[in-house]
Amino acid sequence: MKRQLLDDDDVTLYGLFVEAYSRLKPLLHQDLGLPETWFEVLLRLGRTPGRALRMSELAAAVSFSSGGFTRLADRIEEAGLIRREPDPDDRRAAFAVLTEDGERALERALTSHVGALRTYFSGRISPDDRHALERILRTLRDTDAAS
Repeated sequence: MKRQLLDDDDVTLYGLFVEAYSRLKPLLHQDLGLPETWFEVLLRLGRTPGRALRMSELAAAVSFSSGGFTRLADRIEEAGLIRREPDPDDRRAAFAVLTEDGERALERALTSHVGALRTYFSGRISPDDRHALERILRTLRDTDAAS
């Protein structure tokens, strides 16, 4: 194998990104009080106007297949944190809606999460670096849309 490929700057940059994410993720999710996949679902719903999203949109937003997400949503619904409501415009579809218990669970988790973010993530970089990182991450996130 060519050493040039192993030492490629793009390989190193992406590796640093993956390593940073891998090390930060457990620190940022350690005291949520609920599974991190549940937290992601509740957070998406909490940040959405009306606190509701079509199940298919929510599954895509949290990077789950529709079947896998249905099982996940079943467990979250059994815990009383979300409820399903039929889509009045499409009888085949349903909305996931954040319940009051879900809002309380999300608030508790966010209190811990925001503290961890400030300790391990945003608190470790300067305001200028934070703005640059946000711009870069938005560019990377939107890559598919630009293709």
